[in-house]
Amino acid sequence: MAAYNKRPARQIADSRGRVFTGSREITDCLRANLTGDEWILLAETYPGVSEDRIRAVLEDLEPDLVLWAGDMLKDTEELEPLLRNILTEDRVFGRMYFGELMDFVDPVKLSRLRDQASQCKGRVLIYGFGASLVSEEGLLVYADISRWEIQLRYRAGMPNYLSYNPEEDILKKYKQGYFLEWRIADRWKMSCMERMRFYLDANRDAEYVMIRKDLYEEALYGNTCQPFRTVPYFDPGVWGGQWMKKVCGLDPARDNYAWSFDGVPEENSLYFDLDGTMLEMPAMNLVLAHPERLLGERVYARYGAEFPIRFDFLDTMGGQNLSLQVHPTTDYIRRQFGMAYTQDESYYMLDAGPDACVYLGLREDADTGEMITALRQAQEQGTAFDAEKYVNKIPAKKHDHFLIPAGTIHCSGSNAMVLEISATPYIFTFKLWDWGRLGLDGKPRPINIRHGEKVIRERRTGWVMENLVNHTHMVREEETWSEEHTGLHPLEPIETRRFRITDTVEVNCHESVNMLNLVEGERCLVESTDGSFSPYEVHYAETFIVPAAVGSYRLRAVDGPVMVLQAYIRLP
Repeated sequence: MAAYNKRPARQIADSRGRVFTGSREITDCLRANLTGDEWILLAETYPGVSEDRIRAVLEDLEPDLVLWAGDMLKDTEELEPLLRNILTEDRVFGRMYFGELMDFVDPVKLSRLRDQASQCKGRVLIYGFGASLVSEEGLLVYADISRWEIQLRYRAGMPNYLSYNPEEDILKKYKQGYFLEWRIADRWKMSCMERMRFYLDANRDAEYVMIRKDLYEEALYGNTCQPFRTVPYFDPGVWGGQWMKKVCGLDPARDNYAWSFDGVPEENSLYFDLDGTMLEMPAMNLVLAHPERLLGERVYARYGAEFPIRFDFLDTMGGQNLSLQVHPTTDYIRRQFGMAYTQDESYYMLDAGPDACVYLGLREDADTGEMITALRQAQEQGTAFDAEKYVNKIPAKKHDHFLIPAGTIHCSGSNAMVLEISATPYIFTFKLWDWGRLGLDGKPRPINIRHGEKVIRERRTGWVMENLVNHTHMVREEETWSEEHTGLHPLEPIETRRFRITDTVEVNCHESVNMLNLVEGERCLVESTDGSFSPYEVHYAETFIVPAAVGSYRLRAVDGPVMVLQAYIRLP
């Protein structure tokens, strides 16, 4: 199963002369574009980029004046009340911030920087997040970084951009990024794109890669015309298993791998192979730049520039149960956290051991109030919680599909390999019981009974078995292929179809972006129906995306029968 590609990249030829690798090439390029004795260079950075490293590289251009955009931020005493209101006292959850970068800028400090820049009669370097606020003139380089790299830097001690908190709990650092800093930064990034002349991949401080704006735009637009994959990442967890080590070719020496984000554009990256030079950029850049072509006009009208579907892996093969949990209803997530829609999801069983199970919905005889009391007692007193007294424990086998509309209590048991198909708001898991475990950091994992008890719906055994377990029916069937509906529930916005293919089948995008996974078989080809893109090969367990602009495409079995699971947004 080593065919799984951990570093999928789209090749772009004829990029020579538009790619600059390493400090010397980058500064030589910029020097050629900064003519005369007077110039302004704006080095915009996404929060998490090493601004000291950016400055060190660009000071080779011998600027007469260097200004740091961070000097325009409000003082800590002014920022603290605003941050406290957004981030709350909760360890995991804050409130989504819809404001702008200027909300955190001191107008007097900004005016001072602007005066310094305008009065200098020489070479001016302005660097850092918000640099282009300081001057309306100048050559703009945008230095970017992936969210996964930001998270790794948090773990290594990097503070949040708006706080000096290097030793802070990683969950709180992530919360500040998710609810506040990345929201501001994405909006500001889009405002910079028109002025941008060069795009700089700052994920690896040892060797930056910079490209011209036209190549940046060509790379992104090209991804709206053909299938592509995002770059997966893998992480261990207290309940993690062993399946992904083998199938995805991961380090066998690691204790376990619990999660893989393979198909989460808000978190994952895109790789581009530019005549042998690898460039990485956040996949969200594509969503922000071309939302209608990628998502589809009607999906964009409903969700805006957000990618509404995510696929990820949950590996408990040889591991432990997930935490018993529930996701908020739409009304609750909107009122409490400022999110427009919620985390409806499903579990598709890529693999399962003989004792695999899913906990799903309440038992017919369960007393919900008694259950909440027992959960609180277990949390506060460290006693055991009898999950099977209150929650249905349903046997699970390979290719079963369990539907989990928001408000349904659930979790996967041990010895299961779950392909989780979900709406994108992916951190809103209210853990109710974690089987008495500590996290890998030795700290108790966050339990959210206070939130959870307010959203649990009375979905009991009979309703669960009729509506949420293998709710499958045949849609179309021919000699060499069939198409089955496998979910999701009408309460959820995502539709899933399973194709069983021995030759080839034409697939409709349904006016929506499609996210797919090869759930059975070694490999298959994704082919254009009109010759607009070359055949695209995918391997077992790989998630791939087909933009709505493609319209329709073919799936072709290679080396034997295959099964492909398709997800798209169900539109009225």
